[in-house]
Amino acid sequence: MNGRTLHTGIPAVDFLVTFLRARVERARSGELDRGASAVEWVIISAVVVAIVGVVAAIINAALSEGANKVGDCIKGADAGKTC
Repeated sequence: MNGRTLHTGIPAVDFLVTFLRARVERARSGELDRGASAVEWVIISAVVVAIVGVVAAIINAALSEGANKVGDCIKGADAGKTC
């Protein structure tokens, strides 16, 4: 940050200070915009997955209904009539 280093002699505290300084520098540099872009992609992906799920449910319901109609037609099949 300002060129000074802080050495406490305690490795865990020195690590924490160094880590926090790096995070502050990264936040100030604007490098966190990549994170915002990643969040946007996650949201877009979630919306696409939700849409695919809804479409799959609609198609599944339509196919089940059609299968039931065909099954009922086969059960009541007669040589003289059509479904």
